[in-house]
Amino acid sequence: MTPDQIEKAVAAAMPQGVDELRRLAAIPSVAFPGHPEEPVYAAAALTEELLRSVGLPHVRQIPVEGSFPAVYGEAPAPPGAPTVLLYAHYDVQPAGDPAAWRTPPFEPTLIDGQLYGRGTADDKSGVISHVLALRAFQGRFPVGVKVIVEGQEEYAGERLEAFVDRNPDLLRADAIVVADTGNPRVGDPSVTTSLRGMAAFTMEVRTLRESVHSGQFGGAAPDALAALMRMVTSLHDDNGDVRVPGLPRGTFLGQGPSEEEFRRTAGVVDGVSLVGSGSLADRLWASYAITVTGLDVPTVSGAINAVQPAARARVTVRIPPAGDPKTTVNAVVEFLRQVAPWGAQVAFGDFTVGSGFQADSGGKARAALNRAMERAFGRPPRDVGAGGSIPLVNTLLRQYPAAEILLFGAEDEEAAVHAPNERVDLEELRRVATAEALFLAELGAPSALGV
Repeated sequence: MTPDQIEKAVAAAMPQGVDELRRLAAIPSVAFPGHPEEPVYAAAALTEELLRSVGLPHVRQIPVEGSFPAVYGEAPAPPGAPTVLLYAHYDVQPAGDPAAWRTPPFEPTLIDGQLYGRGTADDKSGVISHVLALRAFQGRFPVGVKVIVEGQEEYAGERLEAFVDRNPDLLRADAIVVADTGNPRVGDPSVTTSLRGMAAFTMEVRTLRESVHSGQFGGAAPDALAALMRMVTSLHDDNGDVRVPGLPRGTFLGQGPSEEEFRRTAGVVDGVSLVGSGSLADRLWASYAITVTGLDVPTVSGAINAVQPAARARVTVRIPPAGDPKTTVNAVVEFLRQVAPWGAQVAFGDFTVGSGFQADSGGKARAALNRAMERAFGRPPRDVGAGGSIPLVNTLLRQYPAAEILLFGAEDEEAAVHAPNERVDLEELRRVATAEALFLAELGAPSALGV
């Protein structure tokens, strides 16, 4: 196929792709404990259906121990052509507070060329970008194709990673496309070359056997909620830098966003300052960050006049690419034990970890992607970092050291990933799918683009 034919094929398939994205995003495939499992399996089944629809001759669900199934598809390489592995995930973050959404989180809603709903960007747009790119070739792929779509990326830590380590030949490829990142802005082509790792755990603080009257006992009885608050606020200094020993600030050599861009994208309220020190690129892509992502405490509406006996917090740590997640989480836990006030009993559990990633300078696959993205977007891509983690990437890097790993996708920084009102820009999805299809053609027949 010529580049013009590829571009027209992707454009013609967009209405069907958007309909498929709406179907997939309507499924609340939250693979977190406490959420129903049936929708996750339903999303796996639909993902399998979609991969079959693009002409892959071998598609199946693969059990993953302790997790939800991965969906795998494969087409053999033409003689002399390389093999490309395509990755995405079909599970999503919980919706959070429904009142914070302007549209129902699991009723995908199209507004001004943008599709709103949980998972429309992260990462069901990645599933559909692969589907659109592969569909353009009508079953006659210019390279060998392997597709793996994970079912518990958002929560499970390193369960698929263990599966890869036990089955190394299944995903072996010459190049790997991870469609779970995006551009700083819509229409600004970028390749993510750096990912922070992550660790998360739940902490419970207990001071009393049960609640007691705050008038009768307050002032002497140790409040577990107050103890918890003192502990989590001790994690940062007054400037917002992490205080945990052994977690130094890092440096990112590339260009990050301006403060004005970041404030707008993050929705920082007027008059509120940013936190931490160093450049924004340093803080976002090369340094440790600790966030309390959840609290189990009485609600304001359900508050009673009582001293709390126990309180819990979910703590997430973002880790520079070269950092070790297990060493990091041990350092944070030990620090919290040391700062616990009043001899409060502290317990930690529900640990998850994921490693970071730092790309090499790039080879033939990156050069092919550069040409493909330049044609699809009208300008060449630039390198960026990402503060999020994708647990599988570092395992792929270790297991397949000769493969080039390329991270790009349709999740621009204003897509509200993991937040209320998540959305994907459909024109961005078209450009990303077009770039992926052009990349496959270029890698199968170098210089096919003539860029």
